[in-house]
Amino acid sequence: MIDTILFPSSYFSTKEVDEDLKKEYEAVKETGLFNIIIFGYDKWFNENKLVLNRVPDSPCNAVMRGWMMKPEQYTAFYEKLYNHNIRLITTPEEYTLMHIFPNIYNVFGNDTARMKIFPLHEQIDVESVKKAFGKFMVKDFVKSLKGSQFPKFFDCSVTQEQFNEYMEVFYKYRGNLLTGGICIKEFLDLKRYNGKTNEYRVFYINNKIATVSGNSGQEQNTNQPPTELLEKYSNLQSRYYTIDYAELSDGTWKVIETGDGSVSGLPKNQNIYNYFRTLFYAFEN
Repeated sequence: MIDTILFPSSYFSTKEVDEDLKKEYEAVKETGLFNIIIFGYDKWFNENKLVLNRVPDSPCNAVMRGWMMKPEQYTAFYEKLYNHNIRLITTPEEYTLMHIFPNIYNVFGNDTARMKIFPLHEQIDVESVKKAFGKFMVKDFVKSLKGSQFPKFFDCSVTQEQFNEYMEVFYKYRGNLLTGGICIKEFLDLKRYNGKTNEYRVFYINNKIATVSGNSGQEQNTNQPPTELLEKYSNLQSRYYTIDYAELSDGTWKVIETGDGSVSGLPKNQNIYNYFRTLFYAFEN
């Protein structure tokens, strides 16, 4: 049973919840099903110090709702919380499995885009990549680079010199957030409805499909991923994780991302109150 939700504080005050998670915080309070503990955002992420607004008198089981951590940082977080009577439902092993996509990539086979991985800061032979993929995109082991001039994809016209220059941009903008290594992924041609791709985020809680929500701002009457595909990946080695699915231009579906449930955002159209009730009852027994 899960009885506690853990939230990061505001950067400016350890007594207030993070502003971007305020709606989730209010929804949790409204359910009346959980205790709430807040940990100091600045102290943890910038000083590696665990500061809690309260420490339980007896052991409790908790779900964290917050921001991404590198696996080693999450491991330290898990262990320090455990020493303060708080046991996160997601173990460090489960977090690392679902947060680092190459760790789980082989499970999906043909249900996801093809991919090659490379060490950080190693020159990538773009000619060999071009032979493997007509179009391809660049990510680290967790995230792509968004909100910049970095291309969404590359094609066979890119030269080695151009690609090397773009990789310098990638490293610059990812900075301290760089995780693992570099993923070169086959670029998928996604179907669009009124200019919006058709992507869905599925939360799996206690190895069951908990919620299925549009995750790309698309209209609510678009095609949904096939139930058989969603059920196929309901028994991965974690009790709280997400998988993102996207419809391709030919009407088929692919897995495009995975994530640990703790650090996966809720889609904008998701009913937050119902989400946390679902979370509670999924772990009730």
